[in-house]
Amino acid sequence: MGALDGTVAAVTGASSGIGEATARALAAEGATLALLARRVDRLEALAADLGGDTSVHAVDLSDPEAAVAAVGEVVERHGRLDVLVNNAGYGSLAPARGSDLADWRATTAINLDGLLAASHAALEPLVAAASGPRGVADLVNVSSDAGRRVMAVGAVYSATKHAVGAFSGSLRQELAPVHVRVGVVEPGITRTELPDKGDGDTPDLDALGELGVLEASDIADAVVWMVTRPARVAVDEMLVRPTEQR
Repeated sequence: MGALDGTVAAVTGASSGIGEATARALAAEGATLALLARRVDRLEALAADLGGDTSVHAVDLSDPEAAVAAVGEVVERHGRLDVLVNNAGYGSLAPARGSDLADWRATTAINLDGLLAASHAALEPLVAAASGPRGVADLVNVSSDAGRRVMAVGAVYSATKHAVGAFSGSLRQELAPVHVRVGVVEPGITRTELPDKGDGDTPDLDALGELGVLEASDIADAVVWMVTRPARVAVDEMLVRPTEQR
């Protein structure tokens, strides 16, 4: 018996990295997964691995209307939604001077607009699920340690992550009386598909060593730990950094 048996969990950005690892970890706890991302071929391969009633939802999270529609499809397909993990993200570390405004817009569209739209669409299904036997439902936003500090580069990326923290904190207070837990997981340096070869101001992950970079599975573990706490326990924030990150 898994801690999430009988539940439905939706994960955005599930085609790779933290999203894929989180989907696998939630499925291992018994959840039925709804996988959301643009790359359908990768989602279908993951769904085949997970088996069961896993569903695939092709969506560009930078389009708020598409994000709302995708969450609606999840609820229609599975009849409920117990966990939403907003993981889809975009951005890089680069100076503001000389940067492309279109890149700034892409960062805010995915990191903030898409997250807000998916969260908005999930609110009532989550509230409904929280009244069931489990007694709670969960909305988890995957942010970044960049949402806790200000850096000389990555201004827009950091701005979106600070906004995610503020949004999550306010929503947590609002939804606490109806037993929907809202949490934020803030990864430090993690090996994902974001630039990792030392381009510009992005660190070369291969040079950091085993204790200097996290794996996607480390963040997935944090998400699963958060959503499998007893109904009386709400974990608001988890900051997870590699041992050697300062």
